[in-house]
Formats: sequence, C-alpha cells, structure tokens
Amino acid sequence: MISPFLVLAIGTCLTNSLVPEKEKDPKYWRNQAQETLKYALELQKLNTNVAKNVIMFLGDGMGVSTVTAARILKGQLHHNPGEETRLEMDKFPFVALSKTYNTNAQVPDSAGTATAYLCGVKANEGTVGVSAATERSRCNTTQGNEVTSILRWAKDAGKSVGIVTTTRVNHATPSAAYAHSADRDWYSDNEMPPEALSQGCKDIAYQLMHNIRDIEVIMGGGRKYMYPKNKTDVEYEIDEKARGTRLDGLDLVDIWKSFKPRHKHSHFIWNRTELLALDPYNVDYLLGLFEPGDMQYELNRNNVTDPSLSEMVTVAIQILQKNPRGFFLLVEGGRIDHGHHEGKAKQALHEAVEMDRAIGQAGSITSLEDTLTVVTADHSHVFTFGGYTPRGNSIFGLAPMLSDTDKKPFTAILYGNGPGYKVVGGERENVSMVDYAHNNYQAQSAVPLRHETHGGEDVAVFSKGPMAHLLHGVHEQNYIPHVMAYAACIGANLDHCAPASPAGSLAAGPLLLPLALFPLSVLF
Repeated sequence: MISPFLVLAIGTCLTNSLVPEKEKDPKYWRNQAQETLKYALELQKLNTNVAKNVIMFLGDGMGVSTVTAARILKGQLHHNPGEETRLEMDKFPFVALSKTYNTNAQVPDSAGTATAYLCGVKANEGTVGVSAATERSRCNTTQGNEVTSILRWAKDAGKSVGIVTTTRVNHATPSAAYAHSADRDWYSDNEMPPEALSQGCKDIAYQLMHNIRDIEVIMGGGRKYMYPKNKTDVEYEIDEKARGTRLDGLDLVDIWKSFKPRHKHSHFIWNRTELLALDPYNVDYLLGLFEPGDMQYELNRNNVTDPSLSEMVTVAIQILQKNPRGFFLLVEGGRIDHGHHEGKAKQALHEAVEMDRAIGQAGSITSLEDTLTVVTADHSHVFTFGGYTPRGNSIFGLAPMLSDTDKKPFTAILYGNGPGYKVVGGERENVSMVDYAHNNYQAQSAVPLRHETHGGEDVAVFSKGPMAHLLHGVHEQNYIPHVMAYAACIGANLDHCAPASPAGSLAAGPLLLPLALFPLSVLF
C-alpha cells in the first residue's frame, strides 16, 4: 500500500511545480485586480436599451460546483492547469443567485422550476405550465390553472421563437415553454393514465404541435413520441425501444408540416448532415428530431448523425434573427442533469463545457447592444469535489491522500448519494483498482441510490446585455422571466416602453426607466 505521507509529499511537489512563474510575482495579482476594478467601474454605465433578442441558456442540474468543475475541465482540455480558466459565462458582467424550491418541495425538480423561470410563477414538483393549484398527475386540476411562458409572450409580440435542447423536445424544461400539464412524464398518450385521457388532458408532444403552432425552431430528441405505436424509427430500424409510442395513431410530424403556410420554407430533419446542409436564410420553420429519446452525450455523439449543441444553436440563431422584431430562444444543456443522476461526472461536465461553447458561439453572432443573454440552472445536484487537490490536478483524478479511516484512496469528485456507492468485501471499494478516468465511471457516493438526487442550494444566474443589471443579489427563481420580458418590452408590464415605431416594431432607443432602478452613483 502506498504511504499516505508519500502521497502528500508528491502532492506538495506537484503544487510547487505547477505554480506559473508569473503568479509568484505580487504585481501579477495586483495588476489583474486593478484591471477587474476598471471593468467593474465601467459597468456603472448601464445598458438600458430594449432587448430586441433574448437568449436563455439553461444548464439542467448545473449547480455552482458543476460550474467550477466545468471551468477546470475546460482549461485542462486546453492543456492548462484549469483553475484560472474563464468560462464564457464567467465573462458575463452580472451574477445573481436563484432560489430554486418548488411550491411543495424544498429540493425541486426540473418541471416546477421550468414553470418558474419560463412562466414567472412557482409551481408544484412534476407539473409544467400550470400554477400551484394543479396537483401532480391529477388532470382535473389543470383547467383554469394554466400559465403562459415568455416564449408565448415573445410570439404574441411578433418575435420569432425557438427551442433547442439536448433532451427530448417534450422533456421538463422545454415543455414549460408551450405545454400545460399536470404531469411532466406525459410525453405521449402512451404514458398517460386512462383517467387523464378520459378527462380530456393532452400529452406534451401533442401540445408541442398544437398549442403554439408557429414556433420557428424546434430541435432536440424525442422522435418516437411523434409517431404511431410501433412505427419503425428512421435511424434505429431494428431497435424496438426506438419505435413510435402514440396510441392515437397520429403522425405529429405530418401534422407539424400541415400547419405551415405553403409559401413558407419548412424543413423536418433528423440528422446532422441535413442540419449543416441547410441554408438558414432560406428556412422559415425547422423541426429537427435527432434521436428517438434524449440526444447522445457529447462524449458519445456520432458526428455524422448527431449535431452538437453549438451547431444547433448557431443554426437556430441564424434562422431566428431574420425577424426585424427580434427573437426569443431557449437553449437547454439538458444532459448535464442526466450525467449527474447516473453518477457519471465526466459525462455531466463535458455536457457543461459544450453548453459553454454554445454560449460563446451565440455571443459571437449577436450583439450586446440589443441581445439579453441569461445563463442559469434549474437546480443543483449533490455533486462535490475536494480533498485538498493540488493545482492542476485532473478534475477526475485522485485526492493527494488516503482516507485516514479506511486507508484507501478517493477521487476528488464525490456524490452525496447515487449509484456509485460500492462495497467490496465489506469495505469501501478501492478506486485505484478501477478505471476512474473512464467516461462512464460512477463516482463514489455516501448513500446508495439507483439515481443520484438534485441538490437544494441556490444556483447562479449570469446575465449580459440590455437590462442585465436587474439580475442581481438573491432572487426567487420566478423573477427571471419578468426581467427578460421587461427588458424586451413583451408580456404584461409595458408601461416603461417607448412608443412603437410606425412600422409596429419597438423603438430602438433606451427604455423609459423609473429612477428607482438606478443606483445613486449613476443618478448624481
């Protein structure tokens, strides 16, 4: 067995050897701080323009510990120590915290939270697009309790709208943008109880095609929920699990096509090759369903059939930004959450890095002057990393010591609960005997569960662009869409907006803001 003192000595040497020369000079840190201060002072000049465009990036399950670990991973993928790296979201000037609890849950789920940050109303766990008066799985509590989302508000204001996700397009996060359901799991009528069907409730895939028929861009997974029961999938012909699920016999892709005006250019695609072959400037409506269920993890992605999140976001913006009135785009890095639930931290963190890449791509083809971008999470996970690791330690590596209790090594990344709980011969598994760098390695957990759980702490909200400064401090999660709507002059609160131009579009200048929104240092 390796001596713990030797491990500590190695760790100390590593730490010393990995300190960049420039960081040993106090001037480096002082100059860096002064540059940051200068930038902070510039932020006193608030951007009060109308947000012609609004982009919301939602990292499902992307708690603060996940953000930090993803930052280190991003740096290490570029052969740097990692800790000093800046994510794209790190560059946003304004940061807030969001309280994520559901109306009936201290630790929330992705449906109730999606209702909060998209519809502006907190809701019960497991429900989407409805108020807390709707009880989960009880169809007869839905009617009259529906709440609309910022995607609907944007569409009603004449903007183009889009949804891009790495999960199913009828999963919890995207569904709150267009559906009203007492149960997030009612993906198609096949997953609904007879009672709910008899009471007139519609499945989420059906609502996607019928509730807001002119959503310009829809991309993600979820093909099988659009087709009749047992219809063979276009990609996985011999896989029974990939076949259609619908009991009502409807072909929702055909229905989507039938709703589009004949003089418009509408495209249904199912693979990356088709996506990249499109001319976005000649596409009015796009439905891209790239997998029967959720899309593949980024680490497992087939570069021929499955586009990356960055590629989908790029095409979506190019299609949506043709509208002179602007657009609203919801982007979900949804499989961060799935990686954590499975205890597969490597999968989760690579998903987060890819979402950050998409954030950077979106920023490169939009303008700070007229585009409000918000990056946040719906909830956290019981994911952590620690163990006094030295600078530059692989984020997936071992801590530089053995446990002083069972004398075994442990990885820096651990979970509070989940499937990584392993007992071998009555003792904790020795991780040095397994490939803990494997893509699907399940990090050890304190409590055995088939699926790791969400965490209940606050999550970060990063923002840039018009009115981004309104996201500050600690907020209830349902505050977020009210800020986005205020900035874009959509929704119910329009008293602050400049009059519309003769063409019917919003005036391009600054909003008519009440003095209370400005700090005293700006007013005097």
